[in-house]
Amino acid sequence: MKMGFRWYGEGNDNIKLSDIKQIPGVQSIVWALHHKMPGEIWEEHEIAEVKRQLDEYGFCIDVVESVNVHDDIKIGLPTRDGYIENYKQTIRNLSKFGVKVICYNFMPVFDWTRSNLFHPLPDGSTALFYEKNMIQDDYNAMADYILAFTEKYNMSFPGWEPERMAKLDELFKAYEGVDHEKLWANLKYFLEAIMPTCEECDVKMAIHMDDPPWDIFGLPRLLVDEASIDRFLKMVDNPYNCLTLCSGSLNANPENDVAAIVRKHCDRIAFAHIRNVKHFENGDFSEASHRDCDGDTGILEILKAYHDGNFQGYIRPDHGRHLWGEGAGTVRPGYGLYDRALGIMYMLGVWDMLDRLKESK
Repeated sequence: MKMGFRWYGEGNDNIKLSDIKQIPGVQSIVWALHHKMPGEIWEEHEIAEVKRQLDEYGFCIDVVESVNVHDDIKIGLPTRDGYIENYKQTIRNLSKFGVKVICYNFMPVFDWTRSNLFHPLPDGSTALFYEKNMIQDDYNAMADYILAFTEKYNMSFPGWEPERMAKLDELFKAYEGVDHEKLWANLKYFLEAIMPTCEECDVKMAIHMDDPPWDIFGLPRLLVDEASIDRFLKMVDNPYNCLTLCSGSLNANPENDVAAIVRKHCDRIAFAHIRNVKHFENGDFSEASHRDCDGDTGILEILKAYHDGNFQGYIRPDHGRHLWGEGAGTVRPGYGLYDRALGIMYMLGVWDMLDRLKESK
């Protein structure tokens, strides 16, 4: 297991690499070129600059999150082949600098959905929150809330690019004919097209679970439970077709047993996100600390499942709370420094104990 930390880049993240260097156990920076629009080629000189920055602190560049997929590929338009060729070239360029895993998603229009970015918690911290009754029919209201935040604080969110969101009504119209089966077919087409390049470059494609794991605003979601993950891995049965298994995305639906999915598919998980979720009876959920008892996700069982499976991939703390003065304007929602650092120490403590117990047997 290799511990990572997501970083949004110089000038785009208030957290510095020198801060992350002080967190014990972090080997990998999970990075991206956040100024690139979906469909654009990531150029070698851009990648080289990030590698230079990471090399200075001894971090590896192995995992990229996210190389977003253009909507034309998801919709299945005739123009998709050109964007797939661009994606192949990006894979080639990334591989030249040592990238081994690309995290991506295949969610229509929205990458993730929340109703409150800084919801107050009883302990005085704040966290991302999903209020079920607010995510109904008016997608523009939710988009306006997110974009008002990004504009006010000069932040960009992957999957929420203002250029795309400005054409939201057009996007929804373009997706009108895309049901679940059509989206599955378009995902298969994309993966079969890029697998030879992945094999050539030794780069694994690791799809992120849909967040949340159910249809929203009439848009289909695919990676939502154990059955759909089974279907995905069988659909393109290639060792380079892998998962970014996100415990929080899956466990937004409390019926999903994340640890069981880890045990079933550990060999096809290239990248793991560890996130804890607290559920409420009305269907709302809040994100919580990584400590097992603070949420309902089963973090201890999930970590044990990875350990039992001799997981050799990359792992990172996912969304954490905002602590000790962090808030709107100082950190990205879900991506403060302190709670993610606490989460890393919690996970490494669990992992170290599991190592010790295994040695003693």
